[in-house]
Amino acid sequence: MTVNWDSLRTIIADNRRFVLTCHVRPDADALGSELALAGLLEAMGRTVRIINPSAMPENLKFLDASNRIVKLGEGVTAAEAADTDVHIVLDTSAWAQLGNVADVFRTTSAAKVVIDHHVSSDALGAVEFKDTGAEATGAIIFRMTEALQLPVTPEIAVPLYAAIATDTGWFRFSSTSSDTMRIASRLIDLGAQPHILYQLLYERYTLARVKLVGCVLSRVNVDCDGRLAFTNATQADFIKTGSRPADTEDIVNECLRIDGTEAAYIAIEQQNKKIKVSFRSRSTLNVAEIAEQFGGGGHKQAAGAILSGPLAEAEAKVRSAMKAALEDN
Repeated sequence: MTVNWDSLRTIIADNRRFVLTCHVRPDADALGSELALAGLLEAMGRTVRIINPSAMPENLKFLDASNRIVKLGEGVTAAEAADTDVHIVLDTSAWAQLGNVADVFRTTSAAKVVIDHHVSSDALGAVEFKDTGAEATGAIIFRMTEALQLPVTPEIAVPLYAAIATDTGWFRFSSTSSDTMRIASRLIDLGAQPHILYQLLYERYTLARVKLVGCVLSRVNVDCDGRLAFTNATQADFIKTGSRPADTEDIVNECLRIDGTEAAYIAIEQQNKKIKVSFRSRSTLNVAEIAEQFGGGGHKQAAGAILSGPLAEAEAKVRSAMKAALEDN
C-alpha cells in the first residue's frame, strides 16, 4: 500500500509546534519511530515534544540518550500536552492503546495525525497515513523520508533500524520483504550498527528475567492436537524471581518453536489484577480478530488485549476463542 504524503507535507509547512505520542507499553518500533520523526521535524526547524502514556521501558532507554521522552502526568500536564499545533500518534490508531493521552487527543484543538501500520483501528478524527501491509511503523517513516526527500542522519538511522529490526523479529517474520532489506541496508550505510543494536536489545537480560523465562516456559502446554501452545506469568512469578512484567517481552514467541504449533498466547497477570494477553500466529490464523473480541487488536500474526481477571477465567475465555478460531481456520 503506497502512502500519499502530500497532505503531511502541507501540515508540516503550515505548523511549527508538534507533539508526538505512541501507545501504552511502548516497544522499539513505537519509540524508534517517535525519535526518528522528532529528529526529522527538528531538522526542518520545528519544535517537537514526545509525550507518551507510559514510561520509557528500562531496556530501551539507550534509544533516548537525551531523556527527551516524557510520560504524561510526570513533568507535563494534560493542558501542556494539548498546547500544540499538531498532535501526531505513531504505531497505533486505537483509543484503548492511548491510555491517558486519549483524553488529550480527544479534546485538543490541534491538528491530528496518525502514522500506523496496524490493522485494528478506531476513528480518531485524524488525518491518517497508514499502511497495514508495512512491516513496521519505522519502515513507514523511512519511506516518508524518501517521498519528502528528507535527509537521514545517524541519530535518525539508529532508532529506525531498531524499530524495523524488532518489529520483524530481526527480519525473520513473514512481513519481511526485499524492500525491508533494502531499507535496512540504507540505514546501515547511514550509521546504524546492527551488531551493537542487537547486543543492546537482546544481550543485556537480568538474571531475574532469565529465571522468569524458565519459570514461565516450564508451564507451556498445548491444545488442538498441538496446534495451539500457551503459558502464563503470575504476580507470584515476578515476586519469586525478582522480575518485572516487562521481562515477559517476547516469551510468547518461544511457544512457536514447538513443532506443529500454529498459534500461541501468553497471559500475564498485572498488579491491578488485569490480564494482559499477547497472541501470536505463524499460520493464516488472524489473531488480531481474536484480540478484537476482547477490546484489543494488532496485526494478523501478532496482537494483544487486556482482560479482566482472575487469571484462570481470562485464560479460559482466550483459550476457547483461540480453539474456535483454529477449528474454523
